[in-house]
Amino acid sequence: MVTLCLTGDLMLGRLVNEALLRYGAAYPFGNVLEVFQRAHLRVVNLECVISDRGRPFSRWEKTFHFRAHPQALEALQLARIDCVVLANNHVLDYEEEAFLQMLELLEESHIPYVGAGRNLAEARRPVLLSAGENTVGVVAFTDNEPGWKAGPHTPGTHYLPVAPASLAVLREQIGLARAQGADWVVVSAHRGPNMRLYPPPHFRAFAHALIEAGADVFHGHSAHVFQGLEVYQGKPILYDCGEFVDDYAVDPVLRNDWGLLYALKLDKRIREVELTPLFIDNCQVNLATGPTWEAIAERVQMLSAELGTPVSREGARLWVDCQRR
Repeated sequence: MVTLCLTGDLMLGRLVNEALLRYGAAYPFGNVLEVFQRAHLRVVNLECVISDRGRPFSRWEKTFHFRAHPQALEALQLARIDCVVLANNHVLDYEEEAFLQMLELLEESHIPYVGAGRNLAEARRPVLLSAGENTVGVVAFTDNEPGWKAGPHTPGTHYLPVAPASLAVLREQIGLARAQGADWVVVSAHRGPNMRLYPPPHFRAFAHALIEAGADVFHGHSAHVFQGLEVYQGKPILYDCGEFVDDYAVDPVLRNDWGLLYALKLDKRIREVELTPLFIDNCQVNLATGPTWEAIAERVQMLSAELGTPVSREGARLWVDCQRR
């Protein structure tokens, strides 16, 4: 049995960067670090650029710019991150110079990346992750910042609009991952607007089509709050995983400081998704406790039930059975 951990956005810039430099590489992960390290594989969306170069992006209006010092690589290594998703709207926050330095730093640190690159071919390519005799393929795209789309000879992200025409590209990448030996394929996407608790109908149809095109898991992020899970044809769709680590202002109703760690149990099939409630405070993520744990559990149960998927609970354990009939 392989355990694959997926999270929402990992933002190591601004105040998180200051805390990391002051308190050390383990600080952002709090007491989640040990849980995270026990998994076989870990994939996160890296919601910043890691660099000490560049200048804030200014070719068009952009409110937020996230950059972490290269010492942030130590945090990724300590957490044993196996792959960072770079298909998002912050990897070019300090323009191409910083972005290209980050790619070099990740390569030097032996941390695979997906969803962005020095050119379109690199941005589109699947990444294969090994866990013993098992292999997980990851494909990534974003519908944010179309101006950052990688070209045949220019760096950028794997930009695709959420539209039927994009399915052919993703089907090809899923097939390529399979041909290269992937037992399971994860499609990771940074898509949609912020602060939304519900996936819109057109995106639910798109996610269903991705499963029909051969994906085993959909890993969504961007909303800053977690959305419900859906099991479709025995495959989990994590419409949005919310936040993992950040320094953002907290909405008192939507509670973007509430998060979940998603641990997928894989053998010949995807057996289940175990859910661990998280709480973000003072630039650090920790395991949720008490009333916060209860509130997070109730919300994910409610949101998933509305998508037709029950979240089971036994004591302090939450999970979705992907093979439930």
